[in-house]
Amino acid sequence: MPGASATTTPLSVTPHGAPQPSKVGLAGVATMAGSGLSNQVGAAIGSLAFPVIGPVGVVAVRQYVAAVVLFAVGRPRLREFVWRQWWPVLLLAVVFGTMNLSLYTAIDRIGLGLAVTLEFLGPLSIALAATRRRVDACCALIAVAGVVTLMRPRPSADYLGMGLGLLAAACWASYILLNRTVGRRIPGAQGPATAAGVSALMFLPIGIVVAIRQPPTLAAAGCAMAAGVLSSAVPYLVDLFTLRRVPAPAFGLFMSVNPVLAAVVGWIGLGQQLGWAEWAGIGAVVAANALSILTARD
Repeated sequence: MPGASATTTPLSVTPHGAPQPSKVGLAGVATMAGSGLSNQVGAAIGSLAFPVIGPVGVVAVRQYVAAVVLFAVGRPRLREFVWRQWWPVLLLAVVFGTMNLSLYTAIDRIGLGLAVTLEFLGPLSIALAATRRRVDACCALIAVAGVVTLMRPRPSADYLGMGLGLLAAACWASYILLNRTVGRRIPGAQGPATAAGVSALMFLPIGIVVAIRQPPTLAAAGCAMAAGVLSSAVPYLVDLFTLRRVPAPAFGLFMSVNPVLAAVVGWIGLGQQLGWAEWAGIGAVVAANALSILTARD
């Protein structure tokens, strides 16, 4: 997050063979709220470093932090990997980096709320494409209406920023599909950890160039590192804990409020104002996801 956390999806499931949680307690609500808020606050703090090191520099630092955290958690045994395991991991690394770079560049151009809403279309599309119910067709129409509202032609529209938000959405959808493949072929969190490490290596020369051309101030470096911790490390670890205690549909439903959280954080923390049309578009995307999950059958 992804903006939104890049380690979760609206229709997340518990690990195969794990006991299914039956209800949402106060602790579950608190952890889900904390994860979503941490993710969006991290993105907002990271955007404060844009004037100094740009979105590329912030994403580079975020990739480094994510790699350190995921390597510590996943502890991948790289020497045991075979090519059948390596190729989806390498693709996942490319998607991981592209997703974060396109999202943060979109945030720089169109604001946190709109960027996260557009990115959220990725996992929503995966969720809707997985079923053939009439209600899901209605959800898709609601989501499309929301996007049309957000991207309506007007003199001040930043179509490049919106396009980058949609690129982030496509990357998040690809991330979900690749994660499924990696999860089937590599045990535990070794696959995502390796992908994060490869992505960090890819951004290493980029980070060096940015540091030379745009020397970071102490404040900018701190903001970028905070983005890595709050938007990568905290959501990943908290979501691992939450999915053991919260039913997957409830988790997915709560994930749908992330665009709203992003819009509120952008408004309060960054002074990014949204008009009624933007709020209506965000509401439509959130409603489509919530309706799909609430009406889902086991």
